[in-house]
Amino acid sequence: MLAPNAYASDCPTRQVLDRIADKWAVLVLGLLADGPVRFNRLRKAIDGLSQKMLSQTLKNLERDGLVHREAKATVPVTVEYSITPLGRTLSETVEAIRIWAESNIADVQQAQQRYDAISHHS
Repeated sequence: MLAPNAYASDCPTRQVLDRIADKWAVLVLGLLADGPVRFNRLRKAIDGLSQKMLSQTLKNLERDGLVHREAKATVPVTVEYSITPLGRTLSETVEAIRIWAESNIADVQQAQQRYDAISHHS
């Protein structure tokens, strides 16, 4: 078997890169890194994330082995999500990206404004 090469169009690592590049996945993994969280708490904690999108994100993360879903036999049923050991290795990496984004957003916005001001005059 050939070694994975993400630059090749048929490489399966591209699916993982899609997940990593998804802002919702990054934010969910970041919250789960602190411990198990219920669905509704995740939804409330991530402003702008719809119930449908959260559900899809969690299913994708679960399918990839990054998140574990546990339904507890309560009335009503309580569903809790936790990060897997594999997910933890990824969350540490994407957390650094989130922190970079928060730390550098002002500089990025200034660069965008400069670019837009020059582009409008060209």
